[in-house]
Order: sequence, then C-alpha cells, then structure tokens
Amino acid sequence: MKDEALVMMEEEGIFEEGGYWGYHLILDCQGCDTARITSKQNLVSFVKTLVSAIDMRAFGEPTVEHFATHDAGKAGYSLVQLIETSSITGHFVDKTGEAYLDIFSCKEFDIELTQDVIRQFFKPKKIKIHYLTRQA
Repeated sequence: MKDEALVMMEEEGIFEEGGYWGYHLILDCQGCDTARITSKQNLVSFVKTLVSAIDMRAFGEPTVEHFATHDAGKAGYSLVQLIETSSITGHFVDKTGEAYLDIFSCKEFDIELTQDVIRQFFKPKKIKIHYLTRQA
C-alpha cells in the first residue's frame, strides 16, 4: 500500500515512479568579469533572467547582499532567490572573479540554457559542473 503523501505527489506530477524527487545543479565559475559579479544590479537582472529562461516561478524578490568576511579574499555578494520548486543561490568573490551557483528544483530544467545565461551575465573563462539527482 502506498503512502498517502506519495500518492498525492504522484497525482500532482511531483514524483513519478522511477523518477527523481529533485535536480541539483552546482556550477563553479572561474575568471568571471569582476565588474559584472560586483554589480548588485547585474546580479538581480541575472537571477530574474535565469528564472524566466529555465521556466521557473520566483517566489518574492531576490535577496542580494554584500559580505566582507573575516577573510577579505572571500568578500563578495551572496544571492538567494526562492522559486516555487526550491531555490537558486550564488556566492560571488570580488577579488578572484569566482562565482559559485546552486540551482535546486523538484522540476527539471535545462542545464545548457542555464550555462548560456551565466555566460551572458558573467563571462566566465571556465565553468565546472556537478549535477545531482536527489531521491531520499
């Protein structure tokens, strides 16, 4: 006998037999344009464009805050955008031009399109990708 919550999730299309509950894309970007990753306005435009491009729905406005940590070499903006299917987060390093982005969603999304938006907004020299499927 199936758990009642699982049946409800299947009916809503959230989980399909043999499928995954979630999709987690981790992107480590090297050599980004520092003017672009240190611009709060550019970061807000980026996440709004990304949400639309990968067919997600934002839940509220993005939070974008600059943090000067105990280690000045790691100072930079952090970004959080809740989406109806989970979240998009990012951490941007002022000094090195690095960007660390995570997209987690129970709805599938296009990895190549995600990279295209990142290239458009940050001009990284290299992107390292980790892609995980999540299932408890």
